[in-house]
Amino acid sequence: MSDSKIILVTTPNVPEKTVVRTLGLVRGNTIRARHVGKDIMAALRNLVGGEVTEYAKLLAESREQALDRMIAEAEKLDANAIIGIQFQTSVIMGGAAEMMAYGTAVIIE
Repeated sequence: MSDSKIILVTTPNVPEKTVVRTLGLVRGNTIRARHVGKDIMAALRNLVGGEVTEYAKLLAESREQALDRMIAEAEKLDANAIIGIQFQTSVIMGGAAEMMAYGTAVIIE
């Protein structure tokens, strides 16, 4: 995660703060493909049950990269907060998926 001082919330506002200016939509995305070696480990884990840590790690890395890219867009707008943050995933092709983070860049006081 970046060292940004931008406040990130999934809510439509920041408690005890007032939105003084709305700067617009910001987003960040990444597209990741599965790794054959990790697919084999995941298939074996599927046989015995339990968390598929290989995919959990891939998803966590994708989420952080999408957040970092969204924050970078907000910084270009001189925002000090992003409100209403949401995540979305979509399959691009077999074995590859997109992770997107988006929200509204604002200035709060």
